Amino acid sequence: MPVHDWTRVSDGTFHDFHYSWVLEIKRALKRGLLPKGYYVMAEQLGGDLGAPDVLTLQAAGTQPESEGPLAGTATLTETPPVVHSRTTIARDAYARVQRTLVIRHTSNDRIVAMIEVLSPGNKSSRHAIRSLLDKAVAALDGGVHLLLVDVHPPGPRDPHGIHGAMMNEIGPEDYVLSSERPLTVVAYAAGKSVEALVGHFVVGEPIPAMPLFLTRENYVSVPLEAAYMAAWDDVPPQYQELLLA
Repeated sequence: MPVHDWTRVSDGTFHDFHYSWVLEIKRALKRGLLPKGYYVMAEQLGGDLGAPDVLTLQAAGTQPESEGPLAGTATLTETPPVVHSRTTIARDAYARVQRTLVIRHTSNDRIVAMIEVLSPGNKSSRHAIRSLLDKAVAALDGGVHLLLVDVHPPGPRDPHGIHGAMMNEIGPEDYVLSSERPLTVVAYAAGKSVEALVGHFVVGEPIPAMPLFLTRENYVSVPLEAAYMAAWDDVPPQYQELLLA
C-alpha cells in the first residue's frame, strides 16, 4: 500500500493511526523477527530516553554484543540493506562524553535499540523538535541503535528532513534533501562513529523496509510497509476516503 498524504487530515487522526502502526511494528518484531534473548516493548520509560515508541531490549545474561554475530539476524557486511545513502559519521570524542547519559530500563535489562515513528507534534515547535533530537542523540550517545520513521513532509524546523536535522546535531557536514523524495526513514548504528542508512520516498510509494540494528553489524529488517497496511484497517472509513481522494 502506498503511503498517504497525512496533511489531508487532522493531527489527531494521524495520532490514532500512529498508535495502531506502532502496535503492528511491535507485533511484527515479537513474532519471530528478534533472536533469542531479545524482546520488544512499546512506549516504555527508558530512563533519560523518556518514552520511545518501541524499545528493543536484551535480557540480562544473554550474549553481549562483543561476542560475535547473532543467529537469526542479517549482517551488514554480507547483506547490506538497499538504501539511498550510507554514511559513517565520525563523532567528536569529547563532545560525545559530555552528552552521554546513563540509560536504564525498569526491567534492568539492557536497552539495545529504539524506534520512533514521528508525529506532526514532534515538529510542531522548536521545543518539540528539540526534545525529539535530544532523545535521539542521547540514545546514540548511550550506545542505543535507532530507527526513525517520518511520513510527514519537511517543515521550517527540519527543511532537509529528520536526517538533516540529526546531521546538524551529530555530523560534521550538512545533509541536503532532494525535494523529489522528501519523506525519510533512517537507521543509525550507534558507536564511537555512527553508521547512518537513509531511505527516501514520496506519497504514493510503499515505505521501504529498514534495518533495526541489534549490534554494529547485525540487524533485523523491520516490515514497516506490512505494519502500515495492517494499521490502515483501523482508520475510520471517512478518513480513509479523505486520504484516498
